[in-house]
Amino acid sequence: MNNLDALIFIDTNILLDFYRIRSSDVKLSYLDLIDKNHQRIIVGSQVEMEYKKNRQRVILDSIGQIKTPNWNSLSPPALLQNSQPIKIIRDCKKEIKKQQIKLRDRIINILQEPGSNDIVYQTLQRLFKTTSKWNLNRNNKIRFSIRNLAKKRFILGYPPRKKDDNSIGDAINWEWIINCAEKSKKHIIIVTRDSDFGATYNNQLFLNDYLLQEFKERISNRRKIVLTDKLSQAFKMIDLAVTKEMEDAENELILNNLKKKRNNEQEFEKFLEEFKHIRNEDK
Repeated sequence: MNNLDALIFIDTNILLDFYRIRSSDVKLSYLDLIDKNHQRIIVGSQVEMEYKKNRQRVILDSIGQIKTPNWNSLSPPALLQNSQPIKIIRDCKKEIKKQQIKLRDRIINILQEPGSNDIVYQTLQRLFKTTSKWNLNRNNKIRFSIRNLAKKRFILGYPPRKKDDNSIGDAINWEWIINCAEKSKKHIIIVTRDSDFGATYNNQLFLNDYLLQEFKERISNRRKIVLTDKLSQAFKMIDLAVTKEMEDAENELILNNLKKKRNNEQEFEKFLEEFKHIRNEDK
């Protein structure tokens, strides 16, 4: 489904995942495509707020995976204390500590002054501030009617929304997507890695049944709305050049996110089992 005349909505979780892409070149390639295609991206102050609300947390979570080597495991026998390999290890230890200090200083700068030190923040800030018919920012007067529609669908329990959600953020984004589809007469591509907009099965995303019905009723039966968890796929659909390295990096990122989610679920299940065991012993 390439060469699609479509607008792309990029969910906040996709933007935050730029901090988890390991390759700087790949990250810059994605950011460059965003920079050059503001007029094809649906955005708004809701996405901006969610991104800036969570940016620092995601950065700290990412750097939390950087571990200091366990130097105790490299302690040699006394007779080898003055050997050449041990001297090299000591020199490496000093260099690692030196680089850790530099890394810490860079992180502080990224957290304190993102406008000068964070390439992701700089790129997205340009997107959030762009003058576009598809930007629901504070200067767009239609934001009030969009909010009212979002409040109504939230009260009625309409999707998209998370379980036990107390925010109308997803509803605002959906109503704005519908508005942009109506005005632009274009197809819509939603890029997200959350389950708010639909279900995932066998590495394929399916738009929520009611959202699909609503889109057809409010927009058109002929108009397409595509749900994907890959920004590379969305860019290819609108005929933008995407390299294999970009696709591979995104696939690796999605796989790592899935592994992390499963590990968290297993840890939680383990905690519950231990808690139940303690409760049973107390009885």
